[in-house]
Amino acid sequence: MASALSSPPGLRALCTFAVRAAVLSTRGVVQSVVRAKKNSDAERVVSSGLLSLGAQVSCLLVRGRERGADKMSALPALSLSFGSLLLLLFVYGNTMSQNQSPAVPAKWLTYAEKTDYRKTPRYAETIDYSKRLDQASSLIKFQSFGKSGEGRELPLLIATEGETFTPEAARQTSKAVILIQACIHAGEPDGKDAGLALLRDIAITKTRAGLLKNLVVLFIPIYNTDGHERVSPYNRINQNGPAEMGWRTTSSYQNLNRDYMKADTPETRAWLSLWNHWKPDLFIDCHVTDGADYRYNITYQHEHHAGVAESVLAWEKKVIDQRVAPATEAAGNTVSWYLEFIDNRDLTKGIRDFNGSPRFSTGYTPTRNRPGILIETHMLKPYRPRVIGTYDFLRFTLAEVSQDPASLIAAGRAADEKTVADSGTYDPARRYPLDFELSDKTTPYNLRAVEYHTEKSDISSAERVIFGSQPLDLTVPLYNDFRVKTAVAPPLYYTVPVQWKDVIEVLTQHGVTMQRTKEARTFDIESYRFTDVKWASGPFEGRLMPEFKVEVVHERRSFPAGSVIIPLAQQAAKVAMNLLEPQAPDSFVRWGFFNATFEQKEYGEDYVVEKLAREMLANDPKLREEYEKLLASDAAFASNPHARLEFFYRRSPYWDQQMNLYPVGRIITPIKP
Repeated sequence: MASALSSPPGLRALCTFAVRAAVLSTRGVVQSVVRAKKNSDAERVVSSGLLSLGAQVSCLLVRGRERGADKMSALPALSLSFGSLLLLLFVYGNTMSQNQSPAVPAKWLTYAEKTDYRKTPRYAETIDYSKRLDQASSLIKFQSFGKSGEGRELPLLIATEGETFTPEAARQTSKAVILIQACIHAGEPDGKDAGLALLRDIAITKTRAGLLKNLVVLFIPIYNTDGHERVSPYNRINQNGPAEMGWRTTSSYQNLNRDYMKADTPETRAWLSLWNHWKPDLFIDCHVTDGADYRYNITYQHEHHAGVAESVLAWEKKVIDQRVAPATEAAGNTVSWYLEFIDNRDLTKGIRDFNGSPRFSTGYTPTRNRPGILIETHMLKPYRPRVIGTYDFLRFTLAEVSQDPASLIAAGRAADEKTVADSGTYDPARRYPLDFELSDKTTPYNLRAVEYHTEKSDISSAERVIFGSQPLDLTVPLYNDFRVKTAVAPPLYYTVPVQWKDVIEVLTQHGVTMQRTKEARTFDIESYRFTDVKWASGPFEGRLMPEFKVEVVHERRSFPAGSVIIPLAQQAAKVAMNLLEPQAPDSFVRWGFFNATFEQKEYGEDYVVEKLAREMLANDPKLREEYEKLLASDAAFASNPHARLEFFYRRSPYWDQQMNLYPVGRIITPIKP
């Protein structure tokens, strides 16, 4: 074989083939790169393309020498080959992602990189790598911001230039503060491995140097530390890697991404303390999604209903939607808005947009007048493109904010100022939205799906969906228009009686400003009486959540010494309203803090109420008329002896008038604190 290739005919034949291949190389290689971008395999394609082009160039030079020709005779074909090479490098360079960075020293490879993205590090390895970053770079400090239920330290990496490692230093230098969080659901570790690699590339390899110029980055690599250590390959049935992962909830079975308002867990209370200390300008939460199959490796979302401050929403649309997401796509990812399908078995029915109430992290941050960005990688994609997609989204976000921190800071400041200004006066016509629902309006959405079909299952007897691998492009309706479902006129103050200590404590955890009364106070208030109370069949997040209707009551009510008065003219006004207005989806009442007020504590013996009923009927003709009409019109009532007696008990002076009465007061006239 060697002699054949070294002979002139054999060499000519080989080089002729190479020259012809060069003609097709530009189109073929570039098309391969474009296809590879969608398969997150560009590195392999580019390497093979470079080898192929190198072989073509070598053959052209040999053929020139063989013919004894001047070297210039090979230039046309050489130009074609080098042109292909340059175009390839241009396309490749514009799609480079974290895995195409220059070689990382072995000791600085993340655990995920060392295992070719087959594994993710445990808690100890993550803490060790984080501390090494601190020790090796003046740009990074490692801290703990609290402890978990089992006593583990909650890790925090602070990354910045110029020693601005405190909130005061960040504000003095006009730097934007970005809080990035990973592993709130510990079985979804993509953000942890992406964030560690990104900080490494910023501070150690310097391949992303300069991103911190106008930033302070707060990175929580593992938020749910206890769930992180419940490790198993079977924790995420829907997820394609890593080999093992942590558990969704804490060890006390609390989902931290449902705890932002009620703050039951030590982790949430530590997070709130961190937030109140730093007051970040931007929050990013890293997750892995469930749901249908499709071609996207990364999706994202932010709240966009009327409860989000206009300045904040405008910034999210301009920077995240119009700049970060397209840049992430151009880097070799396939990016979409977050997808929740109406029916996974029939994608043509459309997409129902997600509305995260304040119990969710990115639903909570709008109540603090700050952008909250949700990253959701696609669980069916391999771990490598999920981590790399998260890395890219994060790095482009940091780049955009570092380039213009002022616009982000100004968006939050404008929202704060408007919140305080709106709360300084009472206007019954001014409504603050508490809850939202999707309207029937839709917009066409170009969905990059994969082919699928359904068939009758002989296991479940239902129609089951089977996803394939071939691309399928669909245009489907996207329901993304939210209308206000519930709204209230904000009062000037709320007042909470001293005995509801858990309520006051949670308000304090959220950073709500309040004043304690030194003596008993009496106010003219608005409040609510609950009617049609119904109970869930079981607990949710460890709490029994009631459903109810409300009737507004106006009365003069006394509050004991030590009660708190909460003025709404403060930055945390939206948090206070979402907690203290019962109809808000994550209010104290919804989460069961006031469940005792729904309980009847005194009862009338039947024979006592029988006597009372006869006296009431004899003395009140209107009551007799009401009773007889109810007997005639309601068969269930007529056939229920207990209900018939309770009719009289409830209308007697013996009935507990404070049952179903909301203990919190709304004050709508100015007072002296």
